Amino acid sequence: MLMQTHEARLSALREELARREIQGFFVPISDEHLSEYVGAYAQRLDWLTGFAGSAGSAVVLKDHAAMFVDGRYTIQVRDQVDGKLYEYKSVPTDKPGDWIAEKSPEGSRIGFDPWLHTRDWAKAMEKRLAKDGIELVALESNPIDAVWADQPEPSNAPAFIQDDKFTGRMGADKRGEIADWLKEEKLDAVVISALDSVAWVLNIRGKDVDHTPVALSYLMVQADGTADWFIAPEKVSDEVASALGNAVRVRDRSEFSNAFAELAGKRVAVDPERSVYAIFDRLEEVGAESVLETDPAVLPKAIKNEAEQAGHRAAQARDGAAVSKFLNWLEGEAPKGTVDELSAAAKLLSFREATGELLDLSFDTISGAGSNGALCHYRVSEETCLPLVPNSVYLVDSGGQYKDGTTDITRTVWVGPGEPPAEVKDRFTRVLKGHIALDMQLFPTGTPGSALDVLARQFLWQAGVDYAHGTGHGVGSFLAVHEGPQRIAKGNGSQAGTDQPLIAGMILSNEPGYYKAEEYGIRIENLVLVEEREVDGMEGDWLGFETLTFVPIEKRLVEKSLLSEAEITWWNDYHAKVREILAPQLEGDDLAWLEDACQPL
Repeated sequence: MLMQTHEARLSALREELARREIQGFFVPISDEHLSEYVGAYAQRLDWLTGFAGSAGSAVVLKDHAAMFVDGRYTIQVRDQVDGKLYEYKSVPTDKPGDWIAEKSPEGSRIGFDPWLHTRDWAKAMEKRLAKDGIELVALESNPIDAVWADQPEPSNAPAFIQDDKFTGRMGADKRGEIADWLKEEKLDAVVISALDSVAWVLNIRGKDVDHTPVALSYLMVQADGTADWFIAPEKVSDEVASALGNAVRVRDRSEFSNAFAELAGKRVAVDPERSVYAIFDRLEEVGAESVLETDPAVLPKAIKNEAEQAGHRAAQARDGAAVSKFLNWLEGEAPKGTVDELSAAAKLLSFREATGELLDLSFDTISGAGSNGALCHYRVSEETCLPLVPNSVYLVDSGGQYKDGTTDITRTVWVGPGEPPAEVKDRFTRVLKGHIALDMQLFPTGTPGSALDVLARQFLWQAGVDYAHGTGHGVGSFLAVHEGPQRIAKGNGSQAGTDQPLIAGMILSNEPGYYKAEEYGIRIENLVLVEEREVDGMEGDWLGFETLTFVPIEKRLVEKSLLSEAEITWWNDYHAKVREILAPQLEGDDLAWLEDACQPL
């Protein structure tokens, strides 16, 4: 019988836990690959609680339950999750381990799914709970799966080859490089479970996860350059198998756990940040030595070669024309009061689809009108959808997945017909100044993203305001829109990747913002490519950014008096380049709009 209410689902889970003699259970948003976006079959938190955010977790005890989310989801969790069933907890202030200890008697056994958590998480939680005499138990199967009667099956979409003209390197070369690394480190094999890493190494893509073109699979690469690819065999066509060659053994995904027996007595590299607890547990069980190493695909995947860079430029140009058509449409329609967040997002999608090249969005479009724009990770729904009212701010953050590249762009626009308030123009211009400062900065090789972050914040800080997210994230090549290891963010120890030096070939976002709670949000985002720079009289090697995203920035929100001559020159040069790239793709009213939007300040 299907359970329609979240109360019934919570009750069923508690009954299943009692049957297993377990007094509590952790419910994260995760899959066996620790993916940012997960397939429908892995949306256990959403099914159990109704929470549809992209980050959060629940803890279910015999008589208590709680939702743990950060400040991005304070409002959303209350809209979607029944407060009579779950307490609302805010991380990092509220800690799940402390809450469990407070609510659970000594001797309680708290379960977790070892395929959904990292080893470090399990060790830390085990240590915390042990202080209060509580045992953390790795369960053999997920109890939610036992009570979720209509749980979707994992996707059966076929994998497909990403052509060498887009990857710039053959998969055999990548495996050979990993094999050389293994031999150098005196390792026998590496287990790669991050889906985008598997896709990159093999030059394959898939349709198993929304917004990220990956195939549900694992990879073991041996020191001799051969590999075992664990994937549902029906997903691998003869064409894909032939392209991979005999050195890649295609094996059923269900064999993955048992295949660890073949690694007995061997030294095996595993990435503790990108591999679940169960992998370490199985290696220990069969007598293999786990050696903690960063996934060997992560850094080379982040450093785009010439073919990948060229693909990105082509994708950005195509995407920029689509976004510009949307902005022209929006400027004409939104002041009439007939557009809302959902219809705007749908219209933007239609312009991207009209390119004939769009394969997916790179994430759910953030379409935020007025107060919803102040929620920096807002996701529009029927329940939260607001109209774009005249004389207000609208923020739209969106992106597309194309064979040749992944895009991500944010534009903040003024919905007329009146003039923007002075405060809005001031905040927008300070965000713009930070965006320009980061875009123009030269920096020596070896500079981490954390050293550049303040460039984008400095003008906001001068006004006593800030924004609560990173300034830049890595972006994949027809892969994950959020890709490590590089980041531009405050280097406070809590932001993974902020210590990673930026390297020529890396692609990042440049996206400072400002958010006035319950009123409006502002963000300006372009993608940039790290490139080598020659400077007269330079000492050592220097880097800078090549801008990749070309779409007009909202001129009506600029307070020109706050801009320096250098910033005005940047604006004019940028928009001249926008016109050069986009004008050949536009005609009629769209071209006229572009010409007006690109006029010098």
